[in-house]
Amino acid sequence: MNKNESTSRYGPLVGAIDEGTSSARFLVFAADTAEVLTYHQVPITQTCPKEGWVEQDPIEILKAVRECLNQTIFNLRQLTIDPTDIVAVGITNQRETTVVWDSITGEPLYNAIVWMDMRTTSIVDDILKKIRNQNKNYLKPLCGLPISPYFSGLKLKWLLENVPRVREALNLKRCMFGTIDSWLIWNLTGGVHATDVTNASRTMLMNITTLKWDPTLLSFFNIPPEILPEIRSSSEIYGYIQDEVLSGVPISGCLGDQQSALVGQMCLQKGQAKSTYGTGCFLLYNTGTAIVDSSHGLLTTVAYQLGPQAAPIYALEGSVAIAGAVIQWLKDNLGILSDVKESESLVEQIPTDNRVTFVPAFAGLYAPYWRKDARSVICGITEDTNSTHIIKAALQAVCFQTRDILEAMKEDTGLTLSKLLVDGAMTTNNLLMQMQADICGIPVVRPLMCETTALGVAIAAGNADGIRKWDVKLDIAVPSDIFVPSISENERDILYSQWKMAIDRSLGWEPDSNTNDNIKNIHKATAPGIFMISTLLLLMIAKYHSML
Repeated sequence: MNKNESTSRYGPLVGAIDEGTSSARFLVFAADTAEVLTYHQVPITQTCPKEGWVEQDPIEILKAVRECLNQTIFNLRQLTIDPTDIVAVGITNQRETTVVWDSITGEPLYNAIVWMDMRTTSIVDDILKKIRNQNKNYLKPLCGLPISPYFSGLKLKWLLENVPRVREALNLKRCMFGTIDSWLIWNLTGGVHATDVTNASRTMLMNITTLKWDPTLLSFFNIPPEILPEIRSSSEIYGYIQDEVLSGVPISGCLGDQQSALVGQMCLQKGQAKSTYGTGCFLLYNTGTAIVDSSHGLLTTVAYQLGPQAAPIYALEGSVAIAGAVIQWLKDNLGILSDVKESESLVEQIPTDNRVTFVPAFAGLYAPYWRKDARSVICGITEDTNSTHIIKAALQAVCFQTRDILEAMKEDTGLTLSKLLVDGAMTTNNLLMQMQADICGIPVVRPLMCETTALGVAIAAGNADGIRKWDVKLDIAVPSDIFVPSISENERDILYSQWKMAIDRSLGWEPDSNTNDNIKNIHKATAPGIFMISTLLLLMIAKYHSML
């Protein structure tokens, strides 16, 4: 379907599949200008069958992506743009979300376990019991990640140990594992089982140095290597689409969504950083070819590898579980917002001296704390507090968590960012961006072209060997809005100290299984003693009565 030389008035086109936590999209870019020509978006349903469990239907995700492909191609024709000018497609995706499927039937063996799912907490506790000092960073030298329910390897371990269909498929040698990118690539290409280095680096199963599945890690988690996808670079031809609508178009780019945003923001030089505000919030700092081991709660991850022969580029990452999700929670669970977009206009109406602080730790805290025992708290409520103060505190919480990560990055690198590049759906909120500048004390730079996540993987796809239709320019000026700090350093420090006080109050609310086990052990140890003492007392009382 694609042509070697485009005759379109827009030049060669590159498509980007952006499969996120809340929706799937397909966007078409003009490779010469990075302009978005058209797109289509379909929401994705989440289910929570138990507390702390978050799942999605892999078939629903696949159908949504295909609907986006079909509708976007229809849109192109309506714009009198020839769809055959699409020379390549890239895939960017929610990371860590885990899928297992049958290699013969293609059917999922279980729902996709979403990245924020916490069901593997007990597995983490059991693993930590066997490690000296219960060191959650025990595996960081190999994979760059702490032992946490967040990552795919533990979700896969849970599936293998708890779902009979998965074990049966494994015994029949029909079980396949992948993150969302692998699931989409396998289905769209008719059977290519592959992932890229950025997604593989979020599994806890890939060696951060060799970029291969690591035998020690596989043995540690008891994961059979034959079910894993092939690890490839972020920019190469994976295979060709078999669907009729884009038949023969190569899939030539693949990046986890946060790494894709880093590329889309053109943070391709060491020392550059960006923060993406979506369901969660993720700040990545480009460390070049150096693997930097954080001692302040950050992750070491692969940023990108733009070609099989290219050197991998690494990043430090701070991950915040709850960002946009807290505003959605205020709407869906508390009913104090009828639309998430209302948050900006409502908060602008209240005085600036809000002293309410909200720590949204619905399932624990991620970077830099990594405390799964934390739970949400709201501090500073008075008789004058109303729902709008809670909304403002929720927005501020996103900014405070971002500052937490910036402080940790400063400690790890010795450098202070001069500005923060931002993207993601929440960045359309001007008040939030001003809050972020005020709380961090540095300018916040928001590009006018807001589709940076999709743009990143479009760049990777268009720049791949065999495509070469996208010229990556490091010095290109990006039109942006800039938000500068508007409060004093003293005001900033007071706000942040209150946040730190609230963080302390959020810790220790959810006892882990180790605590429960210790309580059980105490009961086991004390029960015989209580029985003996009770028996002796009864004997003494009986003897006393017999003497009367």
